[in-house]
Amino acid sequence: MRTPQIAIADDDTAFANYLKTFLEARGYLARVYGHGEDLLAAARLGELPDVVLLDVMMPGMDGIATLRSLKAAHQDLQVIMLSGREHAQTIVEALNLGAVNYVVKPDDPDGLGEIALETAIKQAIEKRQLVSEVTELRRQMNDDQALAFWANSDEMRSIASIVDRVADSDVTVLIRGESGVGKELVARAIHDRSVRRHRPFVKVNCAAVPDDLLESELFGHEKGAFTGAASLRVGKFEHADGGTLMLDEIGEMKPQMQGKLLHVLQDGEFSRLGSNKRVSSDVRVVAATNRDLEAMLAKSEFREDLYYRLKVIEIHVPPLRERQDEIPQLIEFFTAKYAKRYNRREPAMTPTLLDTLQNYSWPGNVRELENVIKRFVILQDEALLLRELQASTRRAQAAAAVATASQERIAPAPVAVAAPVAADDVAEAGVVAPPAGENGHALPSDGPQSLAEVARQAMLKAERDLIIPTLRRVHWNRRKAAPLLGISYKTLLNKIKEQGIVQE
Repeated sequence: MRTPQIAIADDDTAFANYLKTFLEARGYLARVYGHGEDLLAAARLGELPDVVLLDVMMPGMDGIATLRSLKAAHQDLQVIMLSGREHAQTIVEALNLGAVNYVVKPDDPDGLGEIALETAIKQAIEKRQLVSEVTELRRQMNDDQALAFWANSDEMRSIASIVDRVADSDVTVLIRGESGVGKELVARAIHDRSVRRHRPFVKVNCAAVPDDLLESELFGHEKGAFTGAASLRVGKFEHADGGTLMLDEIGEMKPQMQGKLLHVLQDGEFSRLGSNKRVSSDVRVVAATNRDLEAMLAKSEFREDLYYRLKVIEIHVPPLRERQDEIPQLIEFFTAKYAKRYNRREPAMTPTLLDTLQNYSWPGNVRELENVIKRFVILQDEALLLRELQASTRRAQAAAAVATASQERIAPAPVAVAAPVAADDVAEAGVVAPPAGENGHALPSDGPQSLAEVARQAMLKAERDLIIPTLRRVHWNRRKAAPLLGISYKTLLNKIKEQGIVQE
């Protein structure tokens, strides 16, 4: 089970260190911040503890101002105010701002102050766990409802069956599919049906974190590990301890980082940046990608050993265009959801709009459909929605046409077969022709031919097959033929001689 984390914000260094020792002796992980601004900066970076012990009197931003900022950004954060003595007005203000308790700093010899502080911390942790469980239950209910709609096709029923069978194991799962198909929903379903469902589900988007920060994001760092590391940071593997870690866009992870991830998956432990101390991690990893990992393996862009470590169970989520029978249910679900969220009436849809939505290709998959319905619920403008979908279809068709034309331009041209040339024509032109076979093609030489020679022969045949018909069109007027062929008159004469072409 993950160790509860306590943040101490107090400018009194001696007292803060005393509290840190006191808490660590009781099994907590404690971090000290000398000012309210330092605590807020850490919170902005995602370093959120289970409980904050916040001194009322601090230079600069005092405890009350810090509390106000913390609760504005993180409403569920459990904050206990500390003070050298009781101030009724301050206590009332702190509690009104959302502090869960107000404790006088322990300095009594009989230890009653320490008992009061420890009791307050335990109560705050219990409350945090309760709030977390209620939030998770609500989210799970929403996801279960969404998954029920998604399971209306054979493909999604098959995925739901796999999820049910693998959920209670700890094997890694690789979820594949285009962007927007719902890979995160599948990952959450695996977590919610597992024995880890009461522990955290933590997601890391590997494409959204800069390469030089991803190691710190995953494994954390010690204070001073690098420039800007002003305090200890707990990584996502520690945050997800006992739960599930989803590594989204795993295909974007660089090979060096892939090697470090592989060691964690194999050994179940890691070290924070700047530390040699090993940290154990009980985390189930679920990875997701829209990349072609097999092509990346061929280019040595993705480690083969990591690939097989992740691909114990593979789930492929098909694009929405292959699950069109789900579209009506998804439309109904998203319409009701956003009408309720934005306090709008559920807009009626004409058969024309429903047919357009049903037959649209949905390149952005379910995410695009959700955003389209959200916009429709808010704006209540069917004509606008139809124009947007039609414009998007035209853009997609134009892009496909450009891509097809581009492929045709770069595709190798078929080798043309030259018409047989009479031996006397060749002799008259002064060109020695290679021996010809029955159908006029040059016979292969006895020795091996280089690739360059094969290419040259193919080019000569293709040129001949273009020059002769052009000369025929202009009745063998070489000056008219040259511009039609896009070459100079002199170049055409040289090619006629080189090819042994004579007027018919």
